[in-house]
Formats: sequence, C-alpha cells, structure tokens
Amino acid sequence: MASIDHIKKPIASEMAAFEPKFKEAMKSRVALLDRITHYIVRRKGKQLRPMLVFLTANMHGKVNESTYRGASLIELMHTATLVHDDVVDDSNMRRGFFSINALWKNKIAILVGDYLLSKVLLLAVEHEEHQLLQIVSTAVREMSEGELLQIEKARRLDIDESIYFEIIRQKTASLIASCCGVGTASVGADAETVAKMRLFGEWLGIAFQIKDDLFDYEATNKTGKPTGIDIKEQKMTLPLIYALNTATPADKKRVIRIVKKHHNNPKKVAEVIDFVHKSGGIEYAHSRMVEYQNKALEVLESYPESDYKTALLELVAYVIDRKK
Repeated sequence: MASIDHIKKPIASEMAAFEPKFKEAMKSRVALLDRITHYIVRRKGKQLRPMLVFLTANMHGKVNESTYRGASLIELMHTATLVHDDVVDDSNMRRGFFSINALWKNKIAILVGDYLLSKVLLLAVEHEEHQLLQIVSTAVREMSEGELLQIEKARRLDIDESIYFEIIRQKTASLIASCCGVGTASVGADAETVAKMRLFGEWLGIAFQIKDDLFDYEATNKTGKPTGIDIKEQKMTLPLIYALNTATPADKKRVIRIVKKHHNNPKKVAEVIDFVHKSGGIEYAHSRMVEYQNKALEVLESYPESDYKTALLELVAYVIDRKK
C-alpha cells in the first residue's frame, strides 16, 4: 500500500503553496480568533480533502487560483463542521489534540465555527466563485441532513440498509464528492465531467465510511480487542444491520435490547461484537465496501495514464487498506 506522502508527490508543490493561502483565508482582526485558528492549522490531519481537490484539478486541466480557493473553501467548511461536531458530541479530543470546546468552551467553539462558515461565503462571493460555492454549500446541507437522519433513526434503532447508505452518503461521502467536484470545476471542466467526478468521490466516500465502520469490530493494537465504540454510541452500522437482518427473532430482540439498554456494559458490547462476527456481518460489509471501491475505480478507467490518475488509484487503495 502506497503511503500518503507517496500519493502526495505529484501535487507536492500545490500542497506546499496551499498552506500559506489557507492560513491567509482564516485570518481575523480578533487576537483570540487568530490564536484559535493558528491552533486549528497546527493539528491538520492527513489532508485527504485538499489532495483530492488538486489531483482531480490536475487530471482535468491546470491548477490556478480558483483551485486554491476551492481547496480553502473545502477546508474552511470542513473545519467549521468539525468544530461544531465536537460541541454536538461533547467531545474533548480531535486527532490526538484537545478540541476547541475543551480548551475554550462551547460558546467560543460555536462562534469560531460560525466565523469559519462566514469566511467560506465571503471568500467565494468576493471572487465570484459561485459554482464552487454551490458545490460546497450542497455538501454542508447534506452533511447536516445526514447527521439529523442518523439521530432520528438512532432513537428507535430502526435503520435498514437503504437508510444506512443514505446516512453515510450524506454524512461522509458528500464532502469527498464535493472535493472532487470543486477540483474538477476549478479548471473549467464541463458540467457532465464535474458530475462524473463528484460520483467518483461519492463512491470513494461510501467505501471510506464502511472501512471506518469495520474498524469498530477489529482488534486494536493497544488492547487486542475491538473497541465497539459505535455500539456504545448506539450507532447502527452495516455489519450490525446485516447481522440483525439475518438473525432469528429471539437473537434480534436480545441484541437490540443490549444496544438500547446495556451499551455501556463492556461484556454486553463484546457479546454484540461476537454475534456480528458469527453472523457474517464483517464479510458482508467488506464485500459492499469493495463493490463501491470498484465503482470508483471504473470512473477513472476512461482517463489517460498520468501521475495524477496513478495517485488517485493509489488513494482509492489506501482508503480500503488503511489501518486507522
């Protein structure tokens, strides 16, 4: 499996040039805000989103200022939603760093998220990037709808497979789709090509989320046991949905009761994990993940060979083979 650093090589210069541009996009006249945004920039993750913007842009044309603005719009919007998510989830950690709400409290975290969203709007409007703003705004709407749909369904635990796929399409895949749409649109590609690359991103995003869901059932290096975090949080993911759909009525009732009433009991959570493994839920989820991986790869088949296409192919493989 190619490493992230290896996949970044064809766009190393773009990624290096992007960093100061993104910092500039976050700037404020308020010292507190500047301190917080500086902290946010420091804790950057793998940077998959800007990578997708620059790789898809290069595959369809020449990277320009519009591409850099598009990558900034995506990162500003994504950062805003993460800051708000940490408040919603009452989470104190993000990527091994303290969350904004843990360090500066909820009120400031909400205002920082609002500020970042305003920067998305202003950056797009000031430079008349209306197409890019539409793509990014669609992702924000879908992410919010997906989150609310999951909350609504979690109350009754009545998520079937079609609802699960709709939730992850909106919550996770819509953002990855928007990265590919923004990159492609920024170099002047036509609407049909932009739609095709958005679909590539959507299918990649669905595979990415199923992989995340499978981690919950795999042994960790630290304890040698699966974490079961999704079960503790009463999230119905694909391995469990499949297991419940193929279970006897008695087993289904027992497992749903554990998820509803005993999700904080490690022994009971381990019972659910064992039930999912024995039912073939892991194999089924893995097969669906590979199905979406192949759909994403099919989109790239029509493109001529290039370093950018190779990097995207490696990125698709990375999403499936990654260890965390």
